[in-house]
Amino acid sequence: MKRILVDQLIHWKNGKNRKPLILQGARQVGKTWILKEFGRIAFKQTVYLNFESSERLKNLFAADFNIQRIISVIEIETNQTINAKDTLLIFDEIQEAEKGLTALKYFFEQNPEYYIVAAGSLLGVSIQKNNSFPVGKVDFLKLYPLSFLEFLENNNEQKIAEQLKNKNWEVLHSFHDKLVEQLRLYYFIGGMPEVVSTYIETKNLQEVRNLQEKLLIGYENDFAKYAPNEVVPKIRLVWRSIISQLAKENRKFIYGQVKHGARAKDFENAINWLQDAGLVLKVTNVKKPTIPLSAYAEFDSFKLYLLDIGLLNAMGKIDAKILLEKNTILTEFKGASTEQYVCQQLIAQTDLFYWTAENATAEVDFLLQYQNEIIPVEVKAEENLKSKSLKVYFEKYAPKTVVRTSMSSFRKETWMTNLPLYSISALLG
Repeated sequence: MKRILVDQLIHWKNGKNRKPLILQGARQVGKTWILKEFGRIAFKQTVYLNFESSERLKNLFAADFNIQRIISVIEIETNQTINAKDTLLIFDEIQEAEKGLTALKYFFEQNPEYYIVAAGSLLGVSIQKNNSFPVGKVDFLKLYPLSFLEFLENNNEQKIAEQLKNKNWEVLHSFHDKLVEQLRLYYFIGGMPEVVSTYIETKNLQEVRNLQEKLLIGYENDFAKYAPNEVVPKIRLVWRSIISQLAKENRKFIYGQVKHGARAKDFENAINWLQDAGLVLKVTNVKKPTIPLSAYAEFDSFKLYLLDIGLLNAMGKIDAKILLEKNTILTEFKGASTEQYVCQQLIAQTDLFYWTAENATAEVDFLLQYQNEIIPVEVKAEENLKSKSLKVYFEKYAPKTVVRTSMSSFRKETWMTNLPLYSISALLG
């Protein structure tokens, strides 16, 4: 399987100021696989440790942070000789090792020549809990489900994916219908690696859906296994409400829709847990689209998306025919599904926000900060090219770049550009 993040891992390896790397991401997005693949491609040897599966390894860092002792124990445990120059050390499920995250600081300070990558199923949750986290002593990367571009590359559509990367609109116009067909397929399958592999091997959409449903059950089981007991029921309520939150015309998260009479303080911890676990994508509102966007975010006003569009449609039990047939109407949920897709493609590249006018008469689906400008992005589920809210935003703030994304082909207008939905991940390329 081809993943774009491998290139970023190679860039990390070759960096002059390299630090131990923490790879974050939800369970089942392929962290272990990609690290082993990186080791295979870029190193002479890979030494893999899973701290969840070995009680002995859980205590590897408990006694002290003597790096030579630690390396000696790893060599005995794995029966491999470690040469710092050509060996990749993978510390999987590092949150299960006592003082595991803290140990990364000492590798950086005492023996920075070692190539160390750490990962974990709920590493984001562990980082929030850990009081001795090695701030400034580690590098970070985050792995998401496969993007639509990655889906094409792995589904034997490498040449058309290359044209998308290069934004060769004349060529792409000739294959517009094919790309729309592939995009609708991606809406159903999504980007979870095991699901994509199953489709590529079997071409069986029922097997795809069965696997998606198992993944959803697995995530719910994780709530009870890993989250604090008192928060588990609230996590479950938030998780199950996402589909109805997005089905509204106004997709802003409403606490009262989770439970009648609920307020922010009742569910903040549950939302934070889901976000730290990588299971939801949070997009915050800004009233003032100014650099830096994060300084003007209104954190009590936000939208929540799922980590993957295939899982969202599985959660909603959306039949394959509804997604694959062009003329089928999904009412508001068609827009929700399309927003989920765009969010998933863009959030892997940058932080996302959205904008609402003070009188709430206009809303732009996404804002992103790129280089020295703020780019507004309006999402259209089909070929409807009316953009009233985007026009309001343009007239108020006069941004240099304005983007509408829809099922229509590429077109450049006087004040804005229509990008086909299938090309949205190339927006920042």
